Amino acid sequence: MTDRNDPLGAPVASPTPEIGAVLAEVYTVLEQRKRDLPEDSYTAKLLMGPQDKLLKKIGEESAELIIAARDGDAKQLRYELGDLLYHMLVVMVREGVELDDLAAELYSRRRK
Repeated sequence: MTDRNDPLGAPVASPTPEIGAVLAEVYTVLEQRKRDLPEDSYTAKLLMGPQDKLLKKIGEESAELIIAARDGDAKQLRYELGDLLYHMLVVMVREGVELDDLAAELYSRRRK
């Protein structure tokens, strides 16, 4: 939860958004970047550039995640999880894998 102030200045807790809603929003933005290809967009460059560059980023982010987990650094771990998940979502958009496809895959594994 994050804090903000009410009109009288007292802190009020803001609820953390649901992960599903956040993933859906990020995925939608990534699809928009793929469609619109803004010239100054890092995401558009990943989506339209060489696939190897994007896959290399997945490897780099995975290594950084491993190091953060090994070091027990919770703040850095959250940051690296965000980076890895972002790049994974870029791969999904680039390759045409929908969030529902991923949900179905994960759900099918749960049932085994």
